[in-house]
Amino acid sequence: MRPVEEPIAELRSARARTRRVADDLRGSRELGPKLAIVNPPRWELGHVGWFQEFWCLREGGKGAGSILPNADRLYNSATVAHDTRWELPLPSFDETLGYREEVLGLVAKAGCEPYFLRLAARHEEMHAEAFFYTRHTLGYPPPAVEPIAPPLVTARGDAEIPGGLFRLGSPPEAAFAFDNEKWSHPLVLERFRIARGLVTNAEYLRFVEAGGPKPAHWRKQDGWEVRRFDRWIPFSPDEPVMHVSWDDAQAYCRFAGRRLPSEAEWERAAMASDAGIEHLFGAVWQWTASTFLPYPGFLRDPYAEYSEPWFATHKVLRGGSFATPPVIGHARFRNFYGAGRADIFAGFRTCAP
Repeated sequence: MRPVEEPIAELRSARARTRRVADDLRGSRELGPKLAIVNPPRWELGHVGWFQEFWCLREGGKGAGSILPNADRLYNSATVAHDTRWELPLPSFDETLGYREEVLGLVAKAGCEPYFLRLAARHEEMHAEAFFYTRHTLGYPPPAVEPIAPPLVTARGDAEIPGGLFRLGSPPEAAFAFDNEKWSHPLVLERFRIARGLVTNAEYLRFVEAGGPKPAHWRKQDGWEVRRFDRWIPFSPDEPVMHVSWDDAQAYCRFAGRRLPSEAEWERAAMASDAGIEHLFGAVWQWTASTFLPYPGFLRDPYAEYSEPWFATHKVLRGGSFATPPVIGHARFRNFYGAGRADIFAGFRTCAP
């Protein structure tokens, strides 16, 4: 087992990022409009602190109560309905930040099982990325000193990936794995060909001009423009297309005579270090053809609400966006959203049929 100082450092790193991307969302922006695809920022910041306290100090609710009165009734996302979060009697913005920081201080002093420290760190990193989505969706300025766009696509053509036996999922010796990644299991893949580059704006534009659905946040003025947070900027043909749903990606594949990779194919390709496949991580999340399902022998972890409620209803994305930290964006991580979601930083790459 690794020393506890390393996961504490992960937790502190996650907190530093949250401060950069969300702690300025005060005033008129701390609640914002009621939408199904965002949380009120003041609520979300409190939820981050509550989650850390609940798992690292309160033993998943089995230990002592919260340092904040009625915290469970305010911040437990499993029991607090989404559309009620704007009307809750939340602490003020400054009180919310104070609660969040007090929890981190107590966790650092008390220590905790490394698993729960890493769980809380990854949970916070996910919410930090969600604050990017909120800022973009609501047209707020981007966070300071953070990347705000994916890198350009330069790779062309397909990489041929040999078939054979492949082990899908995280190995038991991993420092941390979510329950939906457990455990590595064998399967046989046929040989396949996968695009070295992500589908670009220019490639997707041909589909739009042939009658396909336009991505969210595109518009045509004198030329094509895309919205990036609070600004409309000139269309970049070589950027990966972004803000497309799984349904849109499938429609593009039918138009182009291609297909989405399965998540097993994507993971196998990510392990092929000599295949010349670019932007597996750090550009956009990548839709796969796969429905989000448990691996063989699935057992839910203590955070029971993370995976199991979403099996069979969501689609799997792999990789990671420009807003995803490396601790999340790795080859085994499984992201999952509904097939119609287009607000996230998601694009795709294709496979030969």
